[in-house]
Amino acid sequence: MNEMGVVSKMSTPHNKASKGEIAQAVLLPGDPLRAKFIAENFLENVTQFNDVRNMLGFTGTYQGKPVSVMGTGMGCPSIGIYTYELIHFYDVKTLIRIGSCGAMTEKLHLGDIVMAIGASTDSNYGAQFELPGTYSATASFELLEKASLSARQHGFPYMVGNVLSSDVFYSDTEDRSMKWTKMGILAAEMESYALYCNAARAGVDALGIFSVSDSIVTGEAMSAQDRQTSFTNMMTVALEIAAETV
Repeated sequence: MNEMGVVSKMSTPHNKASKGEIAQAVLLPGDPLRAKFIAENFLENVTQFNDVRNMLGFTGTYQGKPVSVMGTGMGCPSIGIYTYELIHFYDVKTLIRIGSCGAMTEKLHLGDIVMAIGASTDSNYGAQFELPGTYSATASFELLEKASLSARQHGFPYMVGNVLSSDVFYSDTEDRSMKWTKMGILAAEMESYALYCNAARAGVDALGIFSVSDSIVTGEAMSAQDRQTSFTNMMTVALEIAAETV
């Protein structure tokens, strides 16, 4: 929105929103149907700003504050594209990834929340920055602190620690997970490393919050329907901290 309060016409190859239609705080589920679920069940005064490639995006209000939610797809390349455009074309300042993760420790149970203070990876996403070493991708401490406080106030079970952002879902190496577990990795997901890199490079805030959907340790797993609609604790925490940043 420009100084006259008028929405500026623009779009990107992956987002048909005009500037001003996306809030400065955005929740980022991988699944666009989860974005639709959040918009329909948590937000008020909702408008849809994107459906390019069926990657749905919505803006509404939560506790009276403007908040957007948009799907990102799976993997570092996909979230890398969408978050780059949100940051550099739509001036988004707070990006909160909400998704499912696979527990890599017996201390986590189905439905527990994981907050990623850092993201390790087997992805080559960071190579583009041509750094003379290995980049440690970390969350915004301000967002992490707010998320932790919110979870404690609600009594939601959660853990804070390092996650693995992996390019590989079906691994051909049997003991691959255990090697990461020995280094204290709490859970596996596929996107946070790219999100944290993009946010750090642009000087904006990012955080990954996850619900445990399955356990690599016990073999337990939620159904696809449960993954789409039952992560309400995670969604509540993310929405509360998004509204606080506005």
